[in-house]
Amino acid sequence: MQTPILETERLILRPLTIEDAPAVFAWASDERVTKYMTYPTHRNIETTVEWLESIDHSTDTEYDFGFVEKESGVLIGSGGIYWNGDYQQWRMGYNLRFDRWHKGYATEAAREIVRFAKEELKAERIGSCHAVENPNSGRVLRNCGLVFTKYGDYRKIDGSVSFHCKEYLWSKDGEE
Repeated sequence: MQTPILETERLILRPLTIEDAPAVFAWASDERVTKYMTYPTHRNIETTVEWLESIDHSTDTEYDFGFVEKESGVLIGSGGIYWNGDYQQWRMGYNLRFDRWHKGYATEAAREIVRFAKEELKAERIGSCHAVENPNSGRVLRNCGLVFTKYGDYRKIDGSVSFHCKEYLWSKDGEE
């Protein structure tokens, strides 16, 4: 399935494109935003372009969305949901420009991604995690109906930093 366009009250969630590179670089190069993300801080826009070029919007196991603020038309963040065979669940992630934090956008976008996964992908399990030091992300996950299940660890993809994390899960049958 192609990555669809989704809509919420204040946001349009749409596939990311190469043309989004300057907007994505604005938050991907901001250490406040990338501190707890798995990807390292982008040091140049070429890194951002490489990432955008790597996204496959035609797969049925990865859905990456850009979050466009309806009022301004500005791309303010991104996120998605991805099948993880190791966990046997869909895994969700998201990030926003720093100037859009604490305005409810992360919860609004994440709720729509969860709805999409449940209704369109027929997801039976949706999981995510956040660094223990980043409790605001935990609030977003709980607001989306995910429940804390255990502590764990994750690393940045370049291996530079590891984080103690809290794992969350939504399950169709209510298991944890």
